[in-house]
Amino acid sequence: MKENILVTGAANGIGAAIAELAITRGHRVLLTDVDEQAVRTRARSLGDRATGHVLDIRDPAAWDKAFDVAEAEFGGVDVLVNNAGIIHTGHAKDLSPQQHRDIVEVNLLGAITGTCTAIERMTAQGYGHIVTVCSMTAFLPLPGYATYSGTKHGLRAFHHSVAIEERDGPLDFTIIHPPTTRTGMLDQEMADPACAIAFAEKSYAPERIAVTVIDAVATKPVEVVFPPLGGRFQRIGGVFPRLMRWVIPLAEAQGLRRRAQLVAARSK
Repeated sequence: MKENILVTGAANGIGAAIAELAITRGHRVLLTDVDEQAVRTRARSLGDRATGHVLDIRDPAAWDKAFDVAEAEFGGVDVLVNNAGIIHTGHAKDLSPQQHRDIVEVNLLGAITGTCTAIERMTAQGYGHIVTVCSMTAFLPLPGYATYSGTKHGLRAFHHSVAIEERDGPLDFTIIHPPTTRTGMLDQEMADPACAIAFAEKSYAPERIAVTVIDAVATKPVEVVFPPLGGRFQRIGGVFPRLMRWVIPLAEAQGLRRRAQLVAARSK
């Protein structure tokens, strides 16, 4: 079944890869992003089944406008992919209050606003699917990611709570947890040793994550961790705080070594 999909954070990275794969599979996509020029350029490159639109996900009125645009262009939104997110790197004590606030307003409150808008619009039309792109940090609190991880913990709790609240309605809910992904965010992390733990594990291309997301549009799983086996171990490990306080510093040390190797290779 071909769907009308609204993707946030679609100018670059995972969002752009999701949009491109969706178009390839025959869906129609409203690409949205806070960077208007970049998202419109991206949409034009994908052909006539793609439309670009500026969207600051922190703004409720902007969400209403995005759904109005989708209605005018495609007849409505069948699937919302809540993907947009940001990070300010560094340890919690080194970030400014505004930086903490930025992360919360985009990663958590922005996604909450979009989800609530989608529930209203989709319930009125009698069907819809909300896909939340979260993070494996929803299970593991990591050094260098305190507020970022906090927003992802909160986003997972919000998503599942809303899905339970809406269990008798016409909507489907899926949440997906990517691991470290090779996007502009990873470049930010490379520049800051405080985020070295990101390099303790294999990173994935955004196109790999896009396959998981677009597959989920069709199959509607409740929750997906990535990679499938390693993600399950991380989810279990996050239940035990004492274990995390022992294992995560070891992973951080490994990440520091790997990051140093990567920095050295880039400088040659």
